[in-house]
Amino acid sequence: MKPRQKRTLWVLAGVAALAAAAALVFNALGSNLSMFITPSDVVAGKAPAGRTFRIGGLVEPGSLKRDADKVGGSFVVTDNAHSVRVAYSGILPDLFKEGRGVVAQGRLANDGSFVASEVLAKHDENYMPPEAAEALKRAGHPVGAPEQFRKPAKGVGAARGN
Repeated sequence: MKPRQKRTLWVLAGVAALAAAAALVFNALGSNLSMFITPSDVVAGKAPAGRTFRIGGLVEPGSLKRDADKVGGSFVVTDNAHSVRVAYSGILPDLFKEGRGVVAQGRLANDGSFVASEVLAKHDENYMPPEAAEALKRAGHPVGAPEQFRKPAKGVGAARGN
């Protein structure tokens, strides 16, 4: 075999190895990718059937029902246009409260409710995922928590009027 043919075989083997590695990486990314869906999208049937995704919005006041063992429970997530019931069987985060933002990861059940495997509470009232902010804008509410969900400010900043 001539040196030029050997070099061509090595280049082809390298390209094939690179293609195989890229295919493995993209396959792993695709299976771990989690889409963000609003409650309005779930009601409209845009949620992926049989796949894990994230649903986000505000926890409807008065909707939290804790399990008897005080671990987990169910609550309603809303974007103020539509609502979806979420069931969770783990320990809810300390910042989880009614009227605050939440993102839950899980799957849709056959009855249309959402079964969460993870619940994340919003840590700052000034931050909201862009998708959730856009859903609130479409529903006719300002970015952030709507007036009915806002609580009066506490602390030194509130006393100064900041």
